[in-house]
Amino acid sequence: MTLMDELDKELLNEIQWTFPLVTRPFDAIAKKFGTTPEIIKAHLNHLKEVGILRQLSAIFDTRKLGYTSSLVAMEIEHDKLEYVASQINRHPGVSHNYEREHQFNLWFTLAVPPGSDLKKEIDKFNILKGIKKVRILPTLQLFKIGVKLDLIDDKKHDIAPTEKKKEIKNVKFEPTEQDKDFIRELQKDMEIIDEPFVKAANNLGITENELFEKMKHYEDHGIMRRFAAILRHRKIGFTANGMIVWKVPKDRISEVGEKLGTFPQVTHCYERPTYSDWPYNVFSMIHCKTHVEANEMAKTIQDQIHVDDYRILFSSREFKKTRVEYFVEKSFNLEETIPTS
Repeated sequence: MTLMDELDKELLNEIQWTFPLVTRPFDAIAKKFGTTPEIIKAHLNHLKEVGILRQLSAIFDTRKLGYTSSLVAMEIEHDKLEYVASQINRHPGVSHNYEREHQFNLWFTLAVPPGSDLKKEIDKFNILKGIKKVRILPTLQLFKIGVKLDLIDDKKHDIAPTEKKKEIKNVKFEPTEQDKDFIRELQKDMEIIDEPFVKAANNLGITENELFEKMKHYEDHGIMRRFAAILRHRKIGFTANGMIVWKVPKDRISEVGEKLGTFPQVTHCYERPTYSDWPYNVFSMIHCKTHVEANEMAKTIQDQIHVDDYRILFSSREFKKTRVEYFVEKSFNLEETIPTS
């Protein structure tokens, strides 16, 4: 774990969720913290150099952009796990890939662009030796998505359903070529300089004000979730990455999912399909510093949602964690003969 001072922690707490969309954002942040823009930029550049701050960029909604995505669980022969994971990681649509402590020991997310067939892309992995079972677990209902790690120990939220759901306009979005240019530009990691949005506006041939107006429009319609910092969890001590899966009675799925989504500690919450060998239909993610803390948190949540059957699947290894690059199309094929090392 990399050491951070109090300003680092306060700063990261702030910009994980709220980043000023103005010409000189670091001036605005400095004013809020009663310091200078130079100090803010120095801290953020240091956090980037040590690998804590992964990216500062727009975060887009995969489904709103017309992409199809799914969580995929696989049971892999133990001695083939690293090999299979490394080959799956080659797919440009795979953003997260973990070993988890379960019979289904490999879990990854895959997103494919408009016009692509998700099942066909997953079927491309069938030539890999060692795969025993595949379970495709797409989102049936989305209750929450939004990682915010609380870095200030004495400011931790109570484990209670206290967050309000953000209201967005539910309008169908069909991206034009201009939209795609915008998304390609804003998903890039932002430079930590005085006027960081100038380059994007110039590349798009628009003014900064037009850029901010477009971003506000996208945010209001849920196309852009937010513009924010993305952190490397493990670098700051959040090593107990727990996927709590719940077996919820069908008539309570929406009620339970909505309530789970209002816990500040829950970063993601979805309804997903069940199988004969996988009875859990609601998934919620928490990020803690220890397994003990995660188990206590899960029990506290369980006491408030009244679902008896649940379990936590911890990630024991992270094989891949990146961002999907939207509208940067790359085809994917696995060769019939793939070296095992």
